[in-house]
Amino acid sequence: MRHLDWYPVFYREMLLFRRKLLKLGYLFSAMVVPIIYLVTFGLGLGRNMKIQGADYLTFLIPGLVAMSSMNNSYTWVASALNLNRLYFKTFQIFVQAPISSSAIMIGEVLAGIAKGLFASGLILIVGFIAAPNLHLTWLFFLALLLNCILFSSLGVIVGMITNTHEDISTYNNFFILPMAFFSGTFFPVDKMPALLKWLIYLFPLTHTNIVIRQTVWNSAVSTSLLVLVLYAAVFFLIGSRLIKNYSE
Repeated sequence: MRHLDWYPVFYREMLLFRRKLLKLGYLFSAMVVPIIYLVTFGLGLGRNMKIQGADYLTFLIPGLVAMSSMNNSYTWVASALNLNRLYFKTFQIFVQAPISSSAIMIGEVLAGIAKGLFASGLILIVGFIAAPNLHLTWLFFLALLLNCILFSSLGVIVGMITNTHEDISTYNNFFILPMAFFSGTFFPVDKMPALLKWLIYLFPLTHTNIVIRQTVWNSAVSTSLLVLVLYAAVFFLIGSRLIKNYSE
């Protein structure tokens, strides 16, 4: 793979993304669900709640950022790739171009990262207004970046294996939606029944939520970071393989 083969793929996605930024609908769609959760749980139910020794808003906002980065990194990549492959037929241009499958994968993943970080930034702005004492550490940003990488890579996988655009919703309902609610976004995982914990700890978002709320390095951080890196590597390799073997 030549050094900048991925750039045309990334640049195309960013040009399309810039067009969406000019539409208020995109901004609202990226913010409305996390803000509803913030108002309902954080400002409504959570005013007098304490979790892990801190007020509930301080606990909730990092979880909403992780959830928002997951949703946007994954959904925008999966939907765009599915449409480009099945309906617009523009993905075939990348496949026929003299660039490697890894370059296409890198370009798509970087575009997903940019979209995930943008949506997360919007939630953080609202979060700092609601909780001015919110403190972010370097572990927060590391977990956020890994989360965007792995869910962008997962978005490529789903975008490549789905045969209709409606199939994207099916994967959302079976994988993304359960992770959003059961991976520690709204309450600690240790509050869940023991029977479900083993399943919850298989979710990558669970480990993002563990790391994103930590202020110091410890054994839990090491384990969760290793899990996130492994997920990201496996998803990236699978996505690259699907692009390499693509024929349609």
